Amino acid sequence: MKKFIETIKNIFKIEELRKRIVYTVLLLLVYRLGCFIVLPGIDASMLASWQASSNNGLVGLLNMFSGGAFGNASIFALGVMPYISASIVIQLLGVFVPYFRKLQMEGESGRKKMNQMTRLLTILVICIQGPAYVASIHSQIPAEAFVAVRNLGWSNFAFNLISTLILMAGSMFVMWLGERITDRGIGNGISIIIMIGIVARLPHALVAEFSEKMATTNGGPLLLTVELVIWFLVIVAAIAIVQAVRKVPVQYAKRVIGNRQYGGVRQYLPLKINAAGVMPIIFAQALMLFPILFSRFDATRGLAATLGNYTGFWYNFIFAILVIVFTFFYTAVTVNPQMMAEEMKRNGGFIPGVKPGKATVEYLDAILSRVTLPGSFALAFIAILPAIAMKLGVSNAFASFYGGTSLLILVGVVLDTLQQIESYLLMRHYDGLMKTGRISGRSGM
Repeated sequence: MKKFIETIKNIFKIEELRKRIVYTVLLLLVYRLGCFIVLPGIDASMLASWQASSNNGLVGLLNMFSGGAFGNASIFALGVMPYISASIVIQLLGVFVPYFRKLQMEGESGRKKMNQMTRLLTILVICIQGPAYVASIHSQIPAEAFVAVRNLGWSNFAFNLISTLILMAGSMFVMWLGERITDRGIGNGISIIIMIGIVARLPHALVAEFSEKMATTNGGPLLLTVELVIWFLVIVAAIAIVQAVRKVPVQYAKRVIGNRQYGGVRQYLPLKINAAGVMPIIFAQALMLFPILFSRFDATRGLAATLGNYTGFWYNFIFAILVIVFTFFYTAVTVNPQMMAEEMKRNGGFIPGVKPGKATVEYLDAILSRVTLPGSFALAFIAILPAIAMKLGVSNAFASFYGGTSLLILVGVVLDTLQQIESYLLMRHYDGLMKTGRISGRSGM
């Protein structure tokens, strides 16, 4: 405890770090306040049915990413999801389209061009998602809730157009907040905004679980303690999966320039066990919504009910298979052994015992496949953990923190942010956050 208090004091002794933390907190407060501002012209007291329907499936995922703003019909309802969708598209184009691949290799200038393209694509995504969101509100809440249409004489078209423009402005403002946090705050701004939205739901989930267990006379407090211990162990396991890497030794050739020797050192190329992050779970969850479309037909209504049961065996079995498949797919898209081998060769590096060129590509590809297999199974298990927790009696709200997207985002973002804080401490000759070793985070070695 003494070491922890001393570390906190050291953090606030560094003026630049202190300013960055305060700046980040203030911008996050602005974001959280905006999550409760309802779209103009909607009666906030009549959103109960819409909020109840925004807690399941992909809609629940969007509501989680927006910190509840999606279910509140807030001006920040779309949040950062359009930006994330645009980023994924640009990232995939960087793999399949030569022009975007060339931009990725141009360094800072190429990165700026890709960021500008991502912003423009974000606006296009909002133009598609905004009207769809407003149409969903119209179908879910009663007509009396639309005050602007009822009292001010607005037409539905005018209301939809104004709401879409407000949603666009809100989403772009949230994206701007994330970029400001990245530039002048601490951590990755977009990731921290998503994490804050998830964390905002945690106190309500804990209070609901505590109240439910305390109301049970048959060992309620003991069950709550067991749940918290298991949750802690799951978090530890998730941290281990996020940080786990396979270190491939890389030797760099010696070069003598003048009286100095360059190179000749051995470094390691870290290949992550979970290189795909949370994207396979997000893709699989989106795909699992398709069976709901078949619920309208009598012949397939039973199949849709079976595959729509979030705690059922077949739903979770297919969900786990999809997570494994998407893990391999996304890893193959984002991690390019060919590019790593070329970069290694360009810098005079080689893997001991492996010839440069094609042999190096095949060697890295083989290692990547071996480490991705256990990583995909671990990710699939984490993805279905909330369903297992619900089957064992954990409430739905608290069970979502036992695994899935929520847990992985929380762990990954916290590790990245702590890694940045530790780098500031080490630069000022203070001890790091931990005596036993440095925090490696998602992107560290």
